[in-house]
Amino acid sequence: MNGQEQFDRFTSRHPRPHRAFFDRPHWTRREFFQLPAAGLTGAYLAGRARAAESSPGAAVTTQNKARNVIFVLLAGAPSHTDTFDFKEVAGVTPADVMKPETISGIRWPSGILPKLADQIPNMAIVRSMRSWALVHSLAQTWTQIGRNPAAAQGNIAPNMGSIVAIEKDAERLASQVFPTFLALNSNGAAGPGYLPAVYAPFKVNPAVDRNGAGTGIGNTTNVDGVARFEDRWSLLHSLDDPLRVNSPLGRPPQDYESFYRAARGMMYNPVVDSSFKFTAADSQRYGSNSFGNACLVAKQVLAANQGTRFIQITLGGWDMHQNIYAAAQLPRMAKILDDGLAALLSDLNSNGLLSETLVVTAGEFGRTVGALSAAQGRDHFLQQFAMFAGAGIKGGRTIGSTNATGSAAVERGWSRDRDIKPEDVEATIYSALGINWTTVRYDDPFGRGFEYVPDSKEDVYGPINELWT
Repeated sequence: MNGQEQFDRFTSRHPRPHRAFFDRPHWTRREFFQLPAAGLTGAYLAGRARAAESSPGAAVTTQNKARNVIFVLLAGAPSHTDTFDFKEVAGVTPADVMKPETISGIRWPSGILPKLADQIPNMAIVRSMRSWALVHSLAQTWTQIGRNPAAAQGNIAPNMGSIVAIEKDAERLASQVFPTFLALNSNGAAGPGYLPAVYAPFKVNPAVDRNGAGTGIGNTTNVDGVARFEDRWSLLHSLDDPLRVNSPLGRPPQDYESFYRAARGMMYNPVVDSSFKFTAADSQRYGSNSFGNACLVAKQVLAANQGTRFIQITLGGWDMHQNIYAAAQLPRMAKILDDGLAALLSDLNSNGLLSETLVVTAGEFGRTVGALSAAQGRDHFLQQFAMFAGAGIKGGRTIGSTNATGSAAVERGWSRDRDIKPEDVEATIYSALGINWTTVRYDDPFGRGFEYVPDSKEDVYGPINELWT
């Protein structure tokens, strides 16, 4: 048994007994909209980021081509060799299901991903990517925070979206009322780490009525009407202002005022309705399922231009250890992904947002290659993929290539000439947004300095610039 296998076995059998920073409370929509009716209860969540001393680390040139990011996490780890690094295995691959064809020089499973086949000109597929770990929870968190969750700073590391939120905070306009970091269908998303909870993901699962139309965000109106709500708002301020405005208790209660106003700004707001609600017909075009609805809402939220800059969408269900080619397994999950992601890319391209929105899709690792297991499935495997689109990405191609079975990269396809890691994907996202990925913050609880991307100052990890060239 090698070191990786020993580590994976240990962490799966011996979970850490404490709660990590990324497991701390986040802002649910109910908690967020209870704020206007709340007092100082829960003020521990109110501390907004101070003007923390930070160092940009190394002098770097960022791509700075994206205004927004949509990060699609395929939780459970899809089989790379049955999807974005398609390999045909004699006697194993069901040709009638997969319907392989070559598109722009890329071998593609058109039977299960027919709509995404039309989006290949917009997509750059990284095939020389390899995960660090084979435990779902560990690797999924690693994918979101860009470092080992079990390492020294793993417990305090923020989600990439939280880093984006704090970096883009100064660019928010007073009129923008949406949260900077939005997590759709991502109840298990990593949180803000040691950063204040104002930079946590705002978690929403798009809801529908019996006809399949989106019902929007709940708790954005008061059951007693606007007049009664305004009376309560005025009463709240008359009681709390002495404690929150120029507060004798210090900065945190003053910062809490921003939460009240943010929640109030989304109440009785037609922009909220138009962004988070949708018709049954639109939902059907995206697949009439929760993932498709999340993609639809993501498109509408970015079009509203109300301050959201990072959106995480999670699609789970890819852990296929048995009967992977059965109709309820890979074909079903692939159709959900195909309908939703293809419609998202198409709509973003049509409305001009794709040019300024980086779309990244990846799982936490891949699945075993070649012949199926005795259970007719595929087990956990380190080799994986990531797909990039938008924000000036040169599409219709692959970065790197794997051997005939897909077990390892034979060409890395980028200047560092090694396997691409989650840390490199994180650096790529920051670079695309104009964020210096080598930045070191000095407000971490350990007092040792928190690097946005670990070891990037020493140039161990860095962005995949070849995506743009």
